[in-house]
Amino acid sequence: MCRIFGHFDAQVTRHELRTVAAVQRHGGPDAQTFADGAGWALGNNRLAVMDPSGGSQPYRLGEHITVVFNGEIYNHAELRARLTALGHRFEDTCDGSVLPALYAEFGADFTEHLDGMYSVAVVDLRGEAKLLLVTDELGMKPLYYHWDDRTRRLRFASELPALLAFPGMRAGVWEPGLDEYLSTKTPFGEQTMFEGIRVLPPATTLTVTRSGGLRTSRRRTRPRAVVAADTGEAGERVRELLRTETHRLIRADVPVSVITSGGLDSSLVSALAAEAAPDLHSFNIAYAGDWPHDERHFAREAARRSGTRHHQVEIDPADFPSLLPEVVWHLGQPNADPITLSTYALFGAVRDAGFRVALTGDAADELFGGYDRIRAALDVPPDGDWVSGYLDSLAAVPRGLRESLYAPAYRDFVRSRGSVADRIAHALVSSGTSRMESLTAFETGSRLPAYHLRRVDHLSMAASVEVRLPFCQPSVVRYATALPRELKVRGGRGKLALYAAAEGLLPASVLGRPKQPFTLPIAAMLVPGSALHAFARDMLAPARLRRAGLLDPVAVDRLFADQATRPSDRSALAIWSLLVHELWLEQFVPGMGSADAPARATTEESAA
Repeated sequence: MCRIFGHFDAQVTRHELRTVAAVQRHGGPDAQTFADGAGWALGNNRLAVMDPSGGSQPYRLGEHITVVFNGEIYNHAELRARLTALGHRFEDTCDGSVLPALYAEFGADFTEHLDGMYSVAVVDLRGEAKLLLVTDELGMKPLYYHWDDRTRRLRFASELPALLAFPGMRAGVWEPGLDEYLSTKTPFGEQTMFEGIRVLPPATTLTVTRSGGLRTSRRRTRPRAVVAADTGEAGERVRELLRTETHRLIRADVPVSVITSGGLDSSLVSALAAEAAPDLHSFNIAYAGDWPHDERHFAREAARRSGTRHHQVEIDPADFPSLLPEVVWHLGQPNADPITLSTYALFGAVRDAGFRVALTGDAADELFGGYDRIRAALDVPPDGDWVSGYLDSLAAVPRGLRESLYAPAYRDFVRSRGSVADRIAHALVSSGTSRMESLTAFETGSRLPAYHLRRVDHLSMAASVEVRLPFCQPSVVRYATALPRELKVRGGRGKLALYAAAEGLLPASVLGRPKQPFTLPIAAMLVPGSALHAFARDMLAPARLRRAGLLDPVAVDRLFADQATRPSDRSALAIWSLLVHELWLEQFVPGMGSADAPARATTEESAA
């Protein structure tokens, strides 16, 4: 696992490359290396997980193919054997070492042979020089880039702060960003909150040459698996697939742990991982004090049943004001889910306990219909409006409330442009597939990579911890997406096949508990007198909001008054979301809205 960065024709000095590497060193503290040539450079920050004594990047094949890589290739041993038979030789057993030879044999189609999570950069100097960037099928390892069409220059990095550290980059706001963020809790799709900076979508290959410029292509989806006839058969197959993948992912050359929240998904991963790792350590996070939705007792029961050595991590809400700016910086753009703070603190504790790898249960809800919003949408009659309620459930701030919070000029801009919610609604109803298929495709293809996977990647790597995701393995994804609705959601219950898979592996208390959000109880925490409330009130002071010019200070004051007199999830999440956005502006666009700042900043290089 690593952090990668580089450029094509961007005229970056070696000293400037070292600066970029330093910004994301937390994600690769073991080595910082790069290779460069006429008009290109590739760099790497290494977190040594496989073959710690080998695996030096960039990987090279002769003088013409250079590769840097972030992620894990789980089938590297099989690939190494195939490539050795073709005449290639390898100096170590690190998973990424196979990539130059694999690319030499198969060209841009080398990704068809990879099983894992990855973002890869290749410079190929055979013939006309070219740069390729590629991502895995679900986008588990994000890659951000800036392409200047005028100068034909490209820069890329695994993290936004590192990309912004390249010379010539200026952090400017993408004007629709606030509305898109409040509509979906973080920007979906390729566009980031920065004008001109994009994130490479899942299963995408980007190619840059001097003559042809930049082009991207989405790789084809692999065939779906054959599915089961009933829930019992589906459960057996899901358990078999998860067991195989979890046993494979638990292997590493450094200590491996599991995250056990106390819910079905992570508890099942923990139970299966413990079969292959008898001395497995599990981690759970909770908050000092007595708060709603405390899951620590469920996590303890799951850990006891699996036989793991359990670590209970506890953080004090009084520390949230000091933690939250760190979370926002590592994410690089706003994410309104309060779980971000918990995630950051949890992986810090995993690292402090001596672990470099952790398995989690992320993506199960998207694949198996676990969210309340999915079940609610499916319960609406065929001729009813199922989309409006679903979209409101995605939002950090419901549509009516968020428009009331905007300054008049920004409200007019949003209305003239149209809402991202309207575009999502159109995509959902015009997909030409069943409601279940449409929802699953959106949850896994749009929301999962943007909202979950980037968050997990950035906040785990902030602590130099690699997260592995059994539910994101291709075999599990293909089987789950092929399951018909009645084997996932029926009678108001979701994840039917997954519950069947967990029978006999988890305690009855975990299997029988109602689903509850794994998040901060901010409605209870964000009240007058708390450290979090005082911090939010200061960050969202009227003078600050007037400088930015996006929000109406009077409307935000009313929001605080509502939360003070009638605390609710609705007003608390709205305040939290605005707080996160203001912290992002403060750290990344400090001059936004001041008298001497331009009305719309930009990341494009100046004409000079």
